[in-house]
Amino acid sequence: MKLLHCSDLHIGKRVNGFSMLPDQQKILGQIVRITQDEKPGAVLIAGDVYDKTIPSAEAVELFDWFLTRLAEQSVPVFFISGNHDSPERLDYAGRILQKQGVYVSGCYQGKVDCYSLCDEYGPVHIYLLPFIKPAMVNAYREQRSDSYHQAVKEVLAGLPVSPGERNVLIAHQFVVAGGAEPERSDSETLSLGGIDQVDASVFDGFDYVALGHLHGPQRIGRDTIRYSGSPLKYSFSECRQHKSICMVELGEKGTIKTKLIELTPARDMRKIKGKLRTLLSPEVAGLANPEDYLHVTLTDEETVIDAIGKLRHVYPNVMQIEFENRRQQAQGAFSLSSEAAREADPFELFQDFYEAQNNQPMSESQQELVRRALAGNREEAR
Repeated sequence: MKLLHCSDLHIGKRVNGFSMLPDQQKILGQIVRITQDEKPGAVLIAGDVYDKTIPSAEAVELFDWFLTRLAEQSVPVFFISGNHDSPERLDYAGRILQKQGVYVSGCYQGKVDCYSLCDEYGPVHIYLLPFIKPAMVNAYREQRSDSYHQAVKEVLAGLPVSPGERNVLIAHQFVVAGGAEPERSDSETLSLGGIDQVDASVFDGFDYVALGHLHGPQRIGRDTIRYSGSPLKYSFSECRQHKSICMVELGEKGTIKTKLIELTPARDMRKIKGKLRTLLSPEVAGLANPEDYLHVTLTDEETVIDAIGKLRHVYPNVMQIEFENRRQQAQGAFSLSSEAAREADPFELFQDFYEAQNNQPMSESQQELVRRALAGNREEAR
């Protein structure tokens, strides 16, 4: 049986003021075509379906389109909530979706959902563990703990995992292997002091663990504990990554093969460096797709007037610009973050600021307070 493992779609995400929805539409279409070609027995989505707890209407519409295209192929889809998702919103209409072969686990309510598929080697049990924090688990046990590792360990220890049959887990946590940390990128939620770490040893009872949370495709401890990574690059720290989905092939018990299928974005994310005149020359501009998302480092020593305007005449999707010369090194680099801030929606800007400062999204009550405050400011401005 084949299983297609993907995660961290972050539908609706904005990067440096640019909406990624058109790029997400194309990359999800690519995953649909891979599903048609590979014919997996199921699609596993390991959390962070949306980028915000309250996704935009356009983001919800895109995910609806994606699920519909998969359901048309009669391939079961299993997905869980990540730390960016609203568990309650993902769970909406979950029982109705099951009739279409779509299985969702958004809220942890003291148990882990399990569904079974069958092939010529017998059953494959698929366990869905949404993103959990110790406080979520403490609500269902007498002994309290602040350890993410202990919380996940106790939840999994209570599962009726049959050692003689094939067991797959979908999870969304920050997983390490014996203290060795995985590769990180700037677009991921900040980890503070390692308190959210879960050691890979808690997954010993599972044949394959489909992880979400980190954006770089990588194995953790063993080949069958894997992050599929995000399908698109969401920060310039990911420029060197090759985005992919993971195709897992389960044979008889103990026989597992994994294959990474590379994804090709409509627009790549890359860095270029040099003098303005050189970068604008047709020979250089034609080396890659000029529509790519760019971080530009200019090395001109003299003052460059309207650098961003000139660059965007050739490269319309310049996201960031900085200078690297003797004068600017003394004064500090210039970036377009202020421009992006002016273009951004104030509510989304405050959401991003709060999440960066507190390592967690705002609650719905906090979001409502911010909306009221912004509405009051707009009314006073009139």
